[in-house]
Amino acid sequence: MMTATDLLNPPPQRSFWAKITPALEKADALFHKAVDGLTPVADVLARYWVAAAFFGSGLTKTITGSFTLFGHTFYYPLSVFPAESTFTLFEYEYQVPLLPPALAAYLGTAAELLLPVFLLLGLGTRYAAFALFVFNIVAVVSYPDLMEAGLKDHQVWGLLLLITLCHGPGKLSLDHLISRLIRR
Repeated sequence: MMTATDLLNPPPQRSFWAKITPALEKADALFHKAVDGLTPVADVLARYWVAAAFFGSGLTKTITGSFTLFGHTFYYPLSVFPAESTFTLFEYEYQVPLLPPALAAYLGTAAELLLPVFLLLGLGTRYAAFALFVFNIVAVVSYPDLMEAGLKDHQVWGLLLLITLCHGPGKLSLDHLISRLIRR
């Protein structure tokens, strides 16, 4: 029951923070919704950044040419076969531990051409990210003349691969699509 003195006393003043809190909560919810919408795009961009770097490097190590089958010549823009210069690099420049130079040239070239495709498509993404993460470490260890700028690139790629490995490929990936189809 209200008394006459209750009507005469003004209601207690709300603090500044009590007044602004609802607006801040709405702004925070809107911000989170916008960021959540951008997350799949950021996942694809991170995968693309690393995939482009490794795939481009792999292209420089391959041969182009042609082969003849049944009297018809087929031309191909690239192959997974290393160029002669790649074998020379692995023989004299790169010091890959535990592997003979020729095998390292084949495996390195194949890894740089195949794993980025899986990474970009988001197919077996965590496995591809892990393999490229290890490959990235081996590349840094194997090339003692790597300059500071090159080392920074490898650090960024390693971080992006580690994030993809831990976070997964995101919604814009074949892994996510396959997962949704299996759950149906």
